Amino acid sequence: MSEGTLVMLPGMMCDERLFRPQAAAFSGRYDVVTLPLKGATSIDGFTDLVLSGIEADRFNLMGLSMGGIVAMAVAGKAPERVQRLALLDTNHRADAPDRRVQRAAQISKVEAGLLRQVMIDEMKPGYLAQANRGRDDLRRLFMDMALDPGPDVFVEQTLALRERADQSGALKRFDGPSLVLCGAEDALCPPQRHLAITELLPQAHFVSIANAGHIPTLEESEAVTAALTYWLARPVVAPNQGDRE
Repeated sequence: MSEGTLVMLPGMMCDERLFRPQAAAFSGRYDVVTLPLKGATSIDGFTDLVLSGIEADRFNLMGLSMGGIVAMAVAGKAPERVQRLALLDTNHRADAPDRRVQRAAQISKVEAGLLRQVMIDEMKPGYLAQANRGRDDLRRLFMDMALDPGPDVFVEQTLALRERADQSGALKRFDGPSLVLCGAEDALCPPQRHLAITELLPQAHFVSIANAGHIPTLEESEAVTAALTYWLARPVVAPNQGDRE
C-alpha cells in the first residue's frame, strides 16, 4: 500500500535520470512522480503546471537546483497541498545582475544553434566534487539529459530563472517538515546559501553531503537517499487538524 505521493522536480535541462537512484529506492513505498520543467517561461508558470499535473490532493515535494526554486514557489502558492518539502542544491534569491547578463548571452548562442557548446561551458570542473571530476559516466549523462529537451526548453527555463523573484517569503510561510540538502563542494549553490534557506523554514533540517558537488543525487546517491528517508519519516500535522498523520 502506498504511503503517499513523492514528487520530484529536476534541475535545469535535466529529467528523471537525475533522481534515478532515489526513485528506485522509494517507488515501492510511494507513488513517485517526476515532472519535467517545460512549457512555461516563468517560475509562476512552472508552478501552475506542477500543481495542475499532480493528481494527489497532498504530496511530498522535492526539487534540485531549478527544481528546488519551483518547489519553493509551489509550497508558497499551495502550502495546504505540500506535506513535506525537500530543497536540494538550490537558490532562494533572485538572479544576480551579472548572471542575468550571462543568461541573455546564452539565449542568443542557443538560438544560433550552439546548445551543446553552451552546456559544455556550463559543465565546468566546479560542477562536480573534486573526487568526481574524472567520472565520464556522469559527464555523458549530464550531456545526454541537457541535449534531449532541445533549445526551446533551454530558452524557456533560462527566461524563467532570469526573471524569477526572491522566494524568502514563501519559505517563511511553509511550516511543514523540510529538508535542506547540498553537496559540501557545490560551487554553484554553496552550503552557506543553504544555511540561509534553513533559517527561513520553520521546520528545516540541514544536511551537507561530503564528496558531492551540485548533483549529490548521483554523486553520493546512498547518502542522499538516507537523508530523504529521514525527511519522509517526519510526522506531518494535517491542515486544520491537531492530530498527527
